[in-house]
Amino acid sequence: MTPHINANSGDFAEICLLPGDPLRAKYIADKFLSNAKLITDVRGMLGFTGKYRGVTVSTMGAGMGMPSATIYYTEIIKYYSVKQLIRVGSCGGISEAVNLRDIVIGMGACTDSKTNRIRFGGHDFAAIADFSLLAKTVDTAKKLNTNIKIGNLFSSDDFYSVEPEFFTTMAKMGVLGVEMEAAALYRVCSEYKTQGLAICTVSDHIPRQEALSTTERTTSFNTMIELALESII
Repeated sequence: MTPHINANSGDFAEICLLPGDPLRAKYIADKFLSNAKLITDVRGMLGFTGKYRGVTVSTMGAGMGMPSATIYYTEIIKYYSVKQLIRVGSCGGISEAVNLRDIVIGMGACTDSKTNRIRFGGHDFAAIADFSLLAKTVDTAKKLNTNIKIGNLFSSDDFYSVEPEFFTTMAKMGVLGVEMEAAALYRVCSEYKTQGLAICTVSDHIPRQEALSTTERTTSFNTMIELALESII
């Protein structure tokens, strides 16, 4: 056990889907996994393990932002031997190339956070997805006829940005969407030699000031979760 996870050794599968919201982890367990068992609940950060098409899969919330997510990413790798970490979350669309409900796969993740620099001697770290996991997910999307967009994400430390004009710069540089965890996921997975991938559904489009309702988010997220699960079987 760790200060933040009270699962026993062996409770986690080697594959873990990681939404930010612990209630979404419960939703994944209830809707998509068979024989799902609650394995951790410290601070209400729920985690479950069950079966998807015969494959053992875990899902757990990781909180909002890189400091929170880094704790959970690191601990499930170091202490619970998780090998594949797949973030299933939301992002705000930045590019005109993306629309509400689109699924964006982060091939890389820019960031305004210093956490990666702290771990990389003060230098910029190229936070990129694991290629084999990325390639398999892209192939699965083709088989499922699921429309996806692949490119750069921007992981921000500040949800309520005081620099809204920077969204224009992001779009100019080809960033597809902004979220708060992918850059940390990719750095942690690189450091500990595990596989990481961030898959996000566009829940709102920032320049257009468009947003999905709560109900629409749930329906749209199902497609993303199915893509993630089908990619690991």
